[in-house]
Amino acid sequence: MAADTTVETQQTALSGVARVLVHAGKLNARTAEDLARSARERKTSFVSAVVAAGALKPDELAHALSGALALPLLDLNAVDLQKLPRNLLDARTAAQYQVIVLGKRGNRLFIGAADPTDQEAVERIKFATQLTPEWVIVEYDKLMRQLDAQGQSANEVLESLAGEDFDFDVSDDTTTTAEAEVSTEVEDAPVVRFLQKMLIDAINARASDLHFEPYEYNYRVRFRIDGELREITQPPIAIKDKLASRIKVISRMDIAEKRVPQDGRMKLKFGSKAIDFRVSTLPTLFGEKVVIRILDPSSAKLGIEALGYEKVEKDRLLAAIQRPYGMILVTGPTGSGKTVSLYTCLNILNQPGVNIATVEDPAEINLPGINQVNVNDKAGLTFAAALKAFLRQDPDIIMVGEIRDLETADIAIKAAQTGHLVMSTLHTNDAPTTLTRLLNMGVAPFNIAASVLLITAQRLARRLCEVCKKPAEYPREALLKAGYTDADLDGSWKPYRAVGCSACNNGYKGRVGIYQVMPITESIQRVILSEGTALDIAEQAKREGVRDLRQSGLVKVRQGVTSLEEVITVTNE
Repeated sequence: MAADTTVETQQTALSGVARVLVHAGKLNARTAEDLARSARERKTSFVSAVVAAGALKPDELAHALSGALALPLLDLNAVDLQKLPRNLLDARTAAQYQVIVLGKRGNRLFIGAADPTDQEAVERIKFATQLTPEWVIVEYDKLMRQLDAQGQSANEVLESLAGEDFDFDVSDDTTTTAEAEVSTEVEDAPVVRFLQKMLIDAINARASDLHFEPYEYNYRVRFRIDGELREITQPPIAIKDKLASRIKVISRMDIAEKRVPQDGRMKLKFGSKAIDFRVSTLPTLFGEKVVIRILDPSSAKLGIEALGYEKVEKDRLLAAIQRPYGMILVTGPTGSGKTVSLYTCLNILNQPGVNIATVEDPAEINLPGINQVNVNDKAGLTFAAALKAFLRQDPDIIMVGEIRDLETADIAIKAAQTGHLVMSTLHTNDAPTTLTRLLNMGVAPFNIAASVLLITAQRLARRLCEVCKKPAEYPREALLKAGYTDADLDGSWKPYRAVGCSACNNGYKGRVGIYQVMPITESIQRVILSEGTALDIAEQAKREGVRDLRQSGLVKVRQGVTSLEEVITVTNE
């Protein structure tokens, strides 16, 4: 009787998982008490003490708790851990309470844990997320491997990332004393190697931009690859200020100013090779967001063959840029490849006997042999001011980064009418609406008709991966609705769809241009002079064999270069 009383007393002293396991008959009370004492002394969890002592295997422990507490059991090996939500609970809390977030539904947060009896964890998670935790039992060893992997990824990124074979080019004469102090403070810190690693990874992944984004409980890094943003890592939130300061130092920004957006540039050197980056900072609620644009000089030297022009479109463009004077306009939204198209044309025209000048905001890629000027509004160096100066510099070809106002448009058109070839960009949806945009700016119709030679509208569509793409079956009605004609659907070709493999990004790899190349013919000039609408211009261009963006995209689908879904997405005007 006394022995029974002793056991009852021991069971009463036990709590949480220990008590559950004793009641379930998986541990005797004395063993449970010894393990609980060991856990308290080592300041570890009772579950870890059980597994470490070999009292129960992780899977036996998980099954016992699941049965005793009537909670679901999940095998973490059967879950794609990369797709689990990461921004619902900060990594520090997850590591402290040894839990992993599995998902969210409504106001319920599903938490994987080896010890679902920890009331302190319940309250802390509820407070941090404002959601109600729902426990799911997971095996202790698999849970710890996942938590260790998360911790290692942060540590690897921060402590053992990059070698010393590359460095940032920081100009001493433009660095202030305060900046130098911050630079020295973080020069040998892990944050420097982290930044270098991210830039190298972005270049290797063919990314166009890097986003460093601070939030209340986490800090994430995303790359824009083939036009899509992808989350790459979540470094510790504690590095956000040092990282922003480091980027601002090497980009020659004011590190003390955190209240307004700033712009700068930096250069990463690999021995004799160097890559430029354009940097932009933006104050947000929880710190400065930094976006870094990779300026790849090789993109300007791809050659017109690599840009995706069809033969008739390429011939029209090459004929226009060989004209001695006039205006060529490239249109499209931000990120549609307008700058690369212009630089490609400039490279073709860049000969020793030709004087080329460009004014940009800012000059993205350095082109030897071309005089490039950066806009500086604060100093009064606007597009219009630079253009006026260019006309006194005996230019043959002028490139204006963007026509934004009537003054710039007027000077550019006058230059095109007085013996100069002028190239520029506008933000319009397609080629015909570019002409009406100039009219709306206040440019006279006869000036447009007399000066504009050709307008190119463009988009970038993702290329299908050649490794994994597969033929797709679409209803005939869907293909007709997309823009194909009955004659196109003659059965001589098949569209392809994205699949996805280890060599690509969800079935796509790289991008290809889709173009509408519209020469300004005498017929279109007459429509402009009669103040015709964009629809009138589009109808006349169609009669002259000019494909619109959708039709150009459908040609790429027939060639198996991209998918129908992608073309519909990028040309859905």
